[in-house]
Amino acid sequence: MAATDDQPNSSFLPDLCSTRAVLVVVVVAELMALVINLVATYYSDFSMGRLAITSLFVQWVGLTSAALVCQLRPRLNRLAPAVAAVAVVLLVVIDTLLFSVVAALVMGWVTGNLMPGALWTMEILVNGLIAAIIAGLVMRYFYVQEQLRQKGQAELQARIQALQSRIRPHFLFNSMNIIASLIAVDPDAAEQVVEDLSVLFRASLKNIGNEATLDEELELCRRYIHIEQLRMGERLQVEWDIRVEAKSVMIPLLTLQPLLENAIYHGIQPLTAGGVVTIRALAENGELVLSVSNPKPEGDGHHKGNRMALENIRHRLEALYGDEVAVESRPQQKEYEIEIRYPLK
Repeated sequence: MAATDDQPNSSFLPDLCSTRAVLVVVVVAELMALVINLVATYYSDFSMGRLAITSLFVQWVGLTSAALVCQLRPRLNRLAPAVAAVAVVLLVVIDTLLFSVVAALVMGWVTGNLMPGALWTMEILVNGLIAAIIAGLVMRYFYVQEQLRQKGQAELQARIQALQSRIRPHFLFNSMNIIASLIAVDPDAAEQVVEDLSVLFRASLKNIGNEATLDEELELCRRYIHIEQLRMGERLQVEWDIRVEAKSVMIPLLTLQPLLENAIYHGIQPLTAGGVVTIRALAENGELVLSVSNPKPEGDGHHKGNRMALENIRHRLEALYGDEVAVESRPQQKEYEIEIRYPLK
C-alpha cells in the first residue's frame, strides 16, 4: 500500500538525512572497498594505492546515492514499496555508472591514455551490475525490517487492547452492583451513578488500548470514588498527593483506577471504621512514580485480590515502555502500597 503525506513512516525506506545514517553509509562503503581489494589479492599483490582509489570511488557513490535518496524520500514514500525499491535501485545504478564514467575519464586523463571507447568498458558495466545487486539486497533488507516492525506494532496494539479488555469487566460488574444496591434506597443517587458511569465509559472508549494524560486518568478515579462514596459514606476518605503536571504526563488508560478499586474493595470495605486511600504521583530521576496505598486488614485477602490487576498493568506498561518498568507491591504491618515506575517521555 502506498504511503501518504501524513504517514511517511509507513514506507520501508530509511531516513538517510541523519548524521547516524551518514556515518553508517561511510563505514559500510569503506568495508566494501576493503573487501573488493582483499578479493583482488587473489590475482595481484595488495596495494594501498588501489585501496585508496577504490575507497574514494565507493565513498562518492555511497554518499551521493544516500543524498539523492534523502532528497527524494518524501516522493518515494508515496509510491508502492515495490516501485519505490526499483526506483532506488535504478537511482543507485545510474549514479554508479555516472561516477564510473567520470572516474574512467579522470584516470585516462591522468595516465594520458584517454580513449573515446573507454567510456563504456566492461569494468563500468560490471560496476553498474554490482551496484544493482547490492542496492537490491539492501532494499530487501529494509523491506523485511519494516514488515517486522509493522507486525510488532500490530501485535503490541492487540496485546494492550486484550489486557485492557480484561480490566473493564471487573470495573463494570462492581459498578453495576453499586447501582443495584442504591436503586431501592436512593433512586436519585442511583441515577447520578449511571450518569457518572456514562462519563467514565465515554472517556475510556475514546482511547481504548492507548495512552491518556494523567489528568484524564485522575478524573476517572475521581468519578469512581464519587460512586463508591455514595455507597460507603464517610468510611471512605481519599488523599491526593499529585506533584507533577498532570495535563502533560502520559499514562496508559485505566492504570490507576483498577488499583484504586482494589484498594477500596479489599482495603477499606472490610474495615468497620473505613480508612484513607492515598494516591501519589511524582517525578523522580526521569521516572514517573505512581502509588496507591490503603489500610491493610487482617489476613492476606488484599494481596490475592490485587494479583490479577497488578499482572495486567505490569504487562501493559512493559509492552509500552519495555524492561524499565517496575510494579511493586509493598505489604507492611498496617498498610498496603502499590508503586509503579516507568520512564517519563
